[in-house]
Amino acid sequence: MNEVCKGIRKEILRIAKESGHGHIPTCFSIVESLYAVYESIRHDPRRPLWEDRDIFILSKGHGALAHYCVLAHHGYFPGQGLVSFGSFGSTFGCHADRFKVAGIEASTGSLGHGIGLAVGMALALKIRRSDRRVVTLIGDGEANEGSVWESTLVASHLKLNNLAIIYDDNQSHGRGLQIRNAADKFRAFDCYVTETEGHDVNALKEALSKRAGQVHVIVAHTCKGFGCSTLIKGQYEWHRKSPNDEEYKTLTRELDEAAV
Repeated sequence: MNEVCKGIRKEILRIAKESGHGHIPTCFSIVESLYAVYESIRHDPRRPLWEDRDIFILSKGHGALAHYCVLAHHGYFPGQGLVSFGSFGSTFGCHADRFKVAGIEASTGSLGHGIGLAVGMALALKIRRSDRRVVTLIGDGEANEGSVWESTLVASHLKLNNLAIIYDDNQSHGRGLQIRNAADKFRAFDCYVTETEGHDVNALKEALSKRAGQVHVIVAHTCKGFGCSTLIKGQYEWHRKSPNDEEYKTLTRELDEAAV
């Protein structure tokens, strides 16, 4: 496990424990993807609204805590304020608000919504002949929403080669509609597809560096709860749970023992 990403996971755990909120397993599955995005796209934490920045949208908005922690790591805001996560009046809601948090480009949470916004932004940039790009991260469970495939079809039809879609293939759709061979399905929509290990930062960065003549879909094969066996074995129990003192110690120990 990347050492920085291990530290981000520890911060997610700490904030989830202190706040009593957090989708920890889903946050853990996307840490490397989020970190790789901000190590790859054009952005400036000192100027969150810089006109030449690339755009990132977390479509699976319930992973907001992971997004906040990655943004804090990159200097968008001090991480200390995240302890208020999910509390009444907090800047840091359980789903991010673009009007409140620096670096958040879209308020998401209704699954299947963020990818549509990403397609619209990519089209607007293409019309303006801008070289800026748009990256969005969607979940495999989220892909049960028809709007995901409608948005992909529109993006493909418009040949939005400035759009990259990261598909978090963490098998969270196990209790929903089964989406098997996601890569083949996106290829059927005439997308350029890269499959990669979703917990390998370098592999993700390499995938993000690729530019094709069409929509680029990165199928990131991940594990829900990655880094903690307790979360992996009990991902449904932990879907919306925050740890008590003993559970926090257990999860922290499991992270410490995870190979770097």
